[in-house]
Amino acid sequence: MKPAPTPTLHSLQELKVFQRELALRRQAAEEQAARLAAAARAADQERRLFELSVGAITPLTVQAQAPQHRVLPRPEPLQREADERLVMQQALSDDFDVESLLETDDSLSFRRPEISQEVLRKLRRGHWSLQAQLDLHGLRTDQAREALGSFVQDCARRGLRCVRVVHGKGHGSPGREPVLKARVRRWLVQKQQVLGFVQARASDGGSGALMVLLQQVD
Repeated sequence: MKPAPTPTLHSLQELKVFQRELALRRQAAEEQAARLAAAARAADQERRLFELSVGAITPLTVQAQAPQHRVLPRPEPLQREADERLVMQQALSDDFDVESLLETDDSLSFRRPEISQEVLRKLRRGHWSLQAQLDLHGLRTDQAREALGSFVQDCARRGLRCVRVVHGKGHGSPGREPVLKARVRRWLVQKQQVLGFVQARASDGGSGALMVLLQQVD
């Protein structure tokens, strides 16, 4: 920007007026420069506010590392399952006196007081379609007890009505005596979900299996 040309002065009075104008312009320019400098200092101080508050900052050395994404395993209710197995083992006792609860027919059927004989007859005739089966062949006594307890509980929870439990006829057992036959009846009587059971028809396993009627759990 070119400076304004110096005007032609014709008297001492005009010179004095011009000098006062120059002084006012110079003062205004100095004040403007001072304001700009103050604004710049304030802006710089605001940018460095965090550094001024905590002191000098030393940047951390960043090492190049590949991100690791750990896939956490799903929690397993191990203790709850162990507790449930223990409850089943304790609930299904081999010392339970079942003979007094069984019907005195050839098949030694069982029914709870609220279940009529007609219901057992329907169960024996296959009135309800078979919905699940448990085969206990080859299991030790403790394994069979646990498997039967889990099976009954799971079927009742799923709303199943009629299931079959195969305990075998004992042809492969020492003395050809069925090891599990009496125990299975004893265990089933102790399960509250079991409303009754009968020996299966010949086509369904005969004396080596039981047809079981379950109470559906809400």
